[in-house]
Amino acid sequence: MADAAGRLTKLAEEVLGAPLPVRIRAWDRSESGPPGAPTLVIRHRRALRRMLFRPGELGLARAWVAGDLDIEGDLYAALDLLAGLIWERPGSPGPQRAAVLRALARPEIRAAVRQALALAGAPVPPAPPAEEVRRRRGPLHTLRRDKEAISHHYDVGNDFYALVLGPSMVYSCAYWGTADQGVATLEDAQRAKLDLICRKLGLQEGMRLLDVGCGWGSMVLHAVREYGVRAVGITLSEEQATFARKRVAEAGLADRIEIRVQDYREVHDEPFDAISSVGMAEHVGRTQYAEYAGALYSLLKPGGRLLNHQIARRPVADEEAYHVDEFIDRYVFPDGELAPLGRTVGQLEEAGFEVRDVEAIREHYARTLRQWVVNLEQHWEQAARLTSPGRARVWRLYMAASALSFERNRIGVNQVLAVKTPEGGDSALPLRTRTWSA
Repeated sequence: MADAAGRLTKLAEEVLGAPLPVRIRAWDRSESGPPGAPTLVIRHRRALRRMLFRPGELGLARAWVAGDLDIEGDLYAALDLLAGLIWERPGSPGPQRAAVLRALARPEIRAAVRQALALAGAPVPPAPPAEEVRRRRGPLHTLRRDKEAISHHYDVGNDFYALVLGPSMVYSCAYWGTADQGVATLEDAQRAKLDLICRKLGLQEGMRLLDVGCGWGSMVLHAVREYGVRAVGITLSEEQATFARKRVAEAGLADRIEIRVQDYREVHDEPFDAISSVGMAEHVGRTQYAEYAGALYSLLKPGGRLLNHQIARRPVADEEAYHVDEFIDRYVFPDGELAPLGRTVGQLEEAGFEVRDVEAIREHYARTLRQWVVNLEQHWEQAARLTSPGRARVWRLYMAASALSFERNRIGVNQVLAVKTPEGGDSALPLRTRTWSA
């Protein structure tokens, strides 16, 4: 059993067909790999069993969430080094896992795997961590299943989210600027994002706003306070709704803001002058997106505006082969799906909208995520107590890996402004929309 790290490094390099760019420290205290590189710490042989019985991303994720696997050194550097070898890139049809499976078909690799199995101990896979979503009921994107998926992600404790998100309680990409522009902190940047959305929507006193996926109420509170509108915020998360209603009451705005636990498909009290959908459409799914776009179109009055703020993935050659990232699907956003920007714009147009502006802000999301990671790490022990150590590890990995994905242009985020343009063709938008005057 001596030199487990050396044996594992050799196996990994044979399977991957490339040098392992990180160092390994095994449970027997042996080490192997390039000096000075980030270190993959395998705390228990159980981690090896997880990876052997589920090769690729999910096995690694289970080992990480369970605490059997850790990274010592720069987390971002380690994930960046491993990205091309192990993590499946968002939007890819999974070439990394396919390459691993092809390698496992070779006799010499199967022999090495048998040695690794002997090294791993018990010949049975450990149970997945408790934080993993397992059995899901019914077809994708029914009202009940979507509510369960949202609950998994958002109903993990408002106090936990407060530690990660900070005072703004906004869980979407901030809009960064400079200190001279009054954007020096995460809270400044989130306020700037909310105000940018209000200006793009052309909000004015007396208008009626629908915020789809209202989270903890920050968007509707800002719109009502600063622009004098009346607002309805909808969410599928009971915990978010409770928190948002409390904020609304404390602000003395209960007569102008209504927070509902409601699906967008259940809203029937139109018309609205404007609709904001910020970080919600990722949950809709490709089979439901046409219905989503059509529902929002029907809820707007003629001339009304939609601001759809949505993460996008890069297109792939075979869109039918696209599958959801296993780690994200099992631990973060069950049933969530990303679409290329062009597909989103096309479906909004097919619903009847005139798309008037698209602003890409992926670098802003990378910076936002890095700040959330800092917040989590600074409050690590408290965050782990409020949820579980495994849940805190899920969020740290997901946010750090997502920051890198935005930085490397593997995914992006876009604000799409669309108008329910009347038959006469008057969009009521200024000739130069980027001034964002009302």
